[in-house]
Order: sequence, then structure tokens, then C-alpha cells
Amino acid sequence: MNNQQVKKVVIAGGGTAGWITAALLSRVMGKTLDITLIESDSIPTVGVGEATIPPLQTLHDILGIDEKAFMAATNATFKLGIAFENWHNVGLDYIHSFGFAGRDSWVCKFFNYWLAGKQRGMVTEYGDYCTEHLAARQNKFAVLPRTGLNYAYHFDAGLYAGYLRKLSEPWGVKRHEGEITSVKLRESDGFIESLQLARGEVIEGDLFIDCTGFRALLIGDALGTGYKDWSHWLPCDRALAVQTESVAPPIPYTRSIAHGSGWQWRIPLQHRVGNGLVYSSGYMGDDEAHSLLLGNLEGKPITEPKPIRFRTGTRTHHWQKNCIAVGLSSGFLEPLESTSIHLIQRAVHYLIKFFPADTIRQLDIDEYNRQLSTEIEYIRDFIILHYKVTERNDTDFWNYCRTMSVPDSLASRIELFKETGRIFKHGLELFGEESWIQVMIGQGLMPKLPHAVTSEMNDDELSNFLSGIKEKVNKDLASLPIHSDFINYYCRSATAKSGMSTDKA
Repeated sequence: MNNQQVKKVVIAGGGTAGWITAALLSRVMGKTLDITLIESDSIPTVGVGEATIPPLQTLHDILGIDEKAFMAATNATFKLGIAFENWHNVGLDYIHSFGFAGRDSWVCKFFNYWLAGKQRGMVTEYGDYCTEHLAARQNKFAVLPRTGLNYAYHFDAGLYAGYLRKLSEPWGVKRHEGEITSVKLRESDGFIESLQLARGEVIEGDLFIDCTGFRALLIGDALGTGYKDWSHWLPCDRALAVQTESVAPPIPYTRSIAHGSGWQWRIPLQHRVGNGLVYSSGYMGDDEAHSLLLGNLEGKPITEPKPIRFRTGTRTHHWQKNCIAVGLSSGFLEPLESTSIHLIQRAVHYLIKFFPADTIRQLDIDEYNRQLSTEIEYIRDFIILHYKVTERNDTDFWNYCRTMSVPDSLASRIELFKETGRIFKHGLELFGEESWIQVMIGQGLMPKLPHAVTSEMNDDELSNFLSGIKEKVNKDLASLPIHSDFINYYCRSATAKSGMSTDKA
């Protein structure tokens, strides 16, 4: 136990991770804490976390963010899910939506009734029974007052960090411009005592948040915290990111397009499109990746391709002594399911949950690390699923992914679903049963039999049940406007109105 009371919090680094941390801490605990954020204008952020998932709305509710104002300020669009193209096999596509298909019974998921209907020849594809799925396919969206859609956002990551800064500073956060050159540790216990800046300033603190990105200056360099390498399960280790002009109205979903040795993202904003190629350097050279990305763009590039190198994995400890790693300094799971910002949010949530009332205790540190690590491992398994369950055998990369061994926790889930159609969400897990079902069947994994209770329904009963759900979905869909029309009405940004981009090459 450290006997020093925590009064001064120092956030090392800005960007999305730093300013989410600053905003949440100052909003919830700003009256009792002295919060300083250090960032340097000369150090660029990765800045490609532009697609999100629905739990971000919880963060915005806590911060009191007005949705219309936030979306207009960050050139945001709505997101109903992710389209996975060429993942099951070349030429086959599916959507992992944020919605829930059909209506579950207290015994089993709706999927089992759909599977029974499929075996009896009375259903169309699974997504036809989910409003969010169909709305994505038909490019429709609206924020509805009562029976709303489950959705997230696409936004400009740089503008989002700036938006959070404008919220945080009036709540007491002090921004300090400067580059961190060294970290001073206390001799008595190895805790961080202060940060030395390039211009000579020394910033002291009681608790330090490492938001320095892949550099991990505090948690890695100074404290020597270990790293669990997961690249044998997630072999992609490089990315190229580029922004392009929009050539069409924005669609309400992210596109993930699988290639021979990785995958490409397309994220539509109001004023431009974010693009990138995630690939494995063991199967594709950098020059080939550069040519592949630029040859598969739909608009004129407005930036030069930005190279990003990473190693998938996580810190052995996310809280070490008086330092908590948040964002890329804590590890990296590739952005396949848009979980990067969510993990920032969860890290800060746990920090507030375990925030020392008087002094830093090892018991709190251990429980923080246990709970956050458990959540991350569940997300890891879900992402590995996309690579493992595939029928692609057209390249060495996909042959490796299809035949690789996976964590026992994932292998048992795959086998249970394959044999019985059952899937269960665990306590700290982000992705629920519906997400697992959509991705598993989208990747080509179809159970042998539906739940036994479905045999209690005769053909007429099952047909009426399924058709009733489909009719309701189509009725709900008919009332929705086109996505771009709704954005123009609800939250159109000044940049989009002018038809200009604020981004610099």
C-alpha cells in the first residue's frame, strides 16, 4: 500500500484517449482532483479511430453531450453495423448489425426459430428479420423518440478530441503544451514522481495516466511493464490510412473488405471518407500494400497514405504502481470491430470505479487489472473468430488463419454453436449472443440442429410467427428516411455545407 493520498492526476498525452480520460475524470471527480493533461502539438496522434459502437452513447450521456451539436462539430454520420465483404469467401458478404433479430423466447434465441424455419424451407436470410440490418442495406436511418434503432457513429477523430477538450477545460482540466523527455521514479517504491518536459518544466503528480500511444513512455519505458503478444492469433501487424473525397452520400455502416493478406476499411463521414488497409507484413510487402490500397479507393485522396506499425496484444498489467495505461499504450486489438475507443472508455470507467478514496492499494490494482483484462480477452476472441471461421483458401494468409489453433475459450464456443446452436454471453463481455450469431453464420458456420423446443411448433405456427416478425420489420423500415437526408435535417456540419474538407495532406 502506498500512503500518499491521490489529489493530483497527470494525463500524459492527448488525442482521443487523453481527452476522453480528461473529460470523464473532470465531469465525475473534477471538484476534488487537480487534473493536468500534457500534450505536444508537434507529436501527431494515430487519429484513425473514426468508427464506434453503441456504448459510446453512455459516455456521451455522462458528459451531457448534445448529439446534434457533437455530430455537426465532428462531421459525424450514423452507424448501424459493419459490412464484412469477402470474409466468408470471395464474393460473399454479410452485415454484423447492432440490432436484434426477431423475438427471443425465455428458452432460446430467435435464431433457433429461424434455423428451424430454414430447415423447413420457409425463411429468407437472417438479416431480413432485423430492422437495423435492413436499414443498413437500404441506406435508411432516423433517430426515433420511442422505438429507436441501436446505433453508433462515424466521426473525425481529431475533431472529436478537440470537442472533448472544449468540454473538459471549463470543468477544470489544465492543458500543458510540451513534449515529455523523461520520467522520474521515486527511489523508495518505484512509483512515478514527475515528468520532465523538453523546455525544462517538471510536472509532479500522485496518479499518472499513460495516453502516449504506441510509445507507452510511462507504463512501458519507465515502469517496464510486460506485453502479451497475440500476433499468432491476429497476424496483421501494419496498416496504411488515407482520406479521400466523398463520391456519394454517406452510408450508415462501416465497410470491411477482406483482401488476400488483410482487409480494408471505408468509413463515411459527412465531408470525406476514411480509408485504410490492415495487413500482415509476413504475407504482403509494404509497396504491394500501398498499391493495393490506392488501387481500391473510390474517391480522390486528400492525404498521403499514413503508415502504422503495431503488434496485437495487451499489457500484462494495465495499472502498475501509480500509472494506468489508457488507449494504445495499454495494447492494441486491430480495429475490425471498432472497439478501440470503447476500450478507452472502459479503462477510465474502471479507474473511476476503483479510484483511491485515500491511498493507492494493491488490492484495487489487482482487481482493476483482472476485470479489464477479462473484458479485453473476450473482445480478442470475437475478433479472432472472423479470421478463424472462414472458407477462404485462396492465399497463404487465409490458409494460416483458417487452420491456426485458437484460444480454448474461443474453440469451445465455436464447437458449442456448431453442434447445438447455443451461444451464451458472459458477465463482463461486450459482444452479446446476437453479435456472435450474426458473425458466426455470416462466416459460414451453421449449426446442425435448432433448439428442441422449436419442434413444438407445427409448420403453420412457425410460419405465422416468422412472417409476423418480418412484416413488423418492414413496417418499421418504411417509416425511415434516407440516411443522408436525415443527416442534412438533423446534424449537418458547416464543412459538409460548404463542400470543403478541413483536413490537411
